[in-house]
Amino acid sequence: MKIGFRAFDLIHFSSYSLSQKKTRNLPTNFSIMKIALVGYGKMGKIIDEIATARGHEIVARLKETPNAENLNHPDIVIEFSLPEVAFKNVHNCLSLGIPVVCGTTGWLKKKPEIETLAMEKNTGFIYGSNFSLGVNLFFALNEKLALMMKNFPEYTPALEEIHHIHKKDAPSGTAISLAEGILNHSAIYNGWKLGETTGNELGIEAIRKDEVPGTHSIFYRSDVDEIEIKHTAHHRSGFALGAVIAAEWLHGKNGIFTMKDVLGL
Repeated sequence: MKIGFRAFDLIHFSSYSLSQKKTRNLPTNFSIMKIALVGYGKMGKIIDEIATARGHEIVARLKETPNAENLNHPDIVIEFSLPEVAFKNVHNCLSLGIPVVCGTTGWLKKKPEIETLAMEKNTGFIYGSNFSLGVNLFFALNEKLALMMKNFPEYTPALEEIHHIHKKDAPSGTAISLAEGILNHSAIYNGWKLGETTGNELGIEAIRKDEVPGTHSIFYRSDVDEIEIKHTAHHRSGFALGAVIAAEWLHGKNGIFTMKDVLGL
């Protein structure tokens, strides 16, 4: 049995069309903001397009380390950079009291320090391993299925993620979030491991292939059958739109939040 989610995405949100340069059926009860983009690669440029189309002003487009001068007094920062610089980028922005939406993965050992800083500075912070609206609904579906399957030990769970060859971290942050969702409801597994495993660690297979934006599959296998749920992203704009929506939601709030808060899941 297979259940598939294909971005972009679902429920109250519809796709962002790069060709039409507009959004449809999206929330409109947000304030126009001045946004600084920290990390201006492929994702940063798509976020720029979407945020501008939704009426926001981009006041900084940074590839360098952010500071009080080059941030240009934004209302909020959206950070998509690289694992080795993400902590410093986010730390610098929060130190200035500027709320941050961060989508960079691979640096999370220092995340508690960032959350403490956000609380000390009385500002807002959202980290997301994946801001795609469909993926966050997929997270919720994953937890519901894991809760159902915990009473059926004859099924062995496994995860697979496929991304483009330029992605530096493995497994993906999204795969780790999915693994944590399964571990939350498992009496057998006490952690995850990259690659195959036969012990008490949940196995995650990470594949790097061509220009794949991101595909995540969860399997429950028994001797007689297999259950699979899957999310397939077709374009980075699904991630970028979710990040902009997260920034719109975070504006004016203080505290530590996730996409569950943004989407009311």
